[in-house]
Amino acid sequence: MKAVTELAGRGVRAALVSTDEFATWEEPVSWWPRLETGVLEPLRAGAPGVYRRVDWSSGVPLPGEEIEIDVPDVLVLEGVSSGRARIRPSLSLLVWLDGGSETELLDRGAGRDGEESRAELRRWQLFERGWFAVDGTRTAADHVVHASGP
Repeated sequence: MKAVTELAGRGVRAALVSTDEFATWEEPVSWWPRLETGVLEPLRAGAPGVYRRVDWSSGVPLPGEEIEIDVPDVLVLEGVSSGRARIRPSLSLLVWLDGGSETELLDRGAGRDGEESRAELRRWQLFERGWFAVDGTRTAADHVVHASGP
């Protein structure tokens, strides 16, 4: 599957890579080398990037389809750890999305993924709290966006 689109007919080719396509409950951020070697390094060299998406459709993470990313004009990295200290020197812009309180986020996640995922989502939240504190992601952000609602 190819993952580059044109932005609103403006001739700007953009690609979106979500960390959700790499992360699992057991591997929340340690997958980063796969993103670097499969996507970031090839794109920097002017070559297409390739990665295998994690498929969650069965409720457990399994290897999914292969995604090819042609060299875009703009690459958007989205999700937990996409603004990590290691990549910041290469970023043009870092945006932090404040999605609400931990309780609101947990309820929204369980509503989306099913009540049976609540314990894993809570464990994930606790990991995120520590990750962001150590990494300093929010304080390094160029912009903080406060989102509200579902």
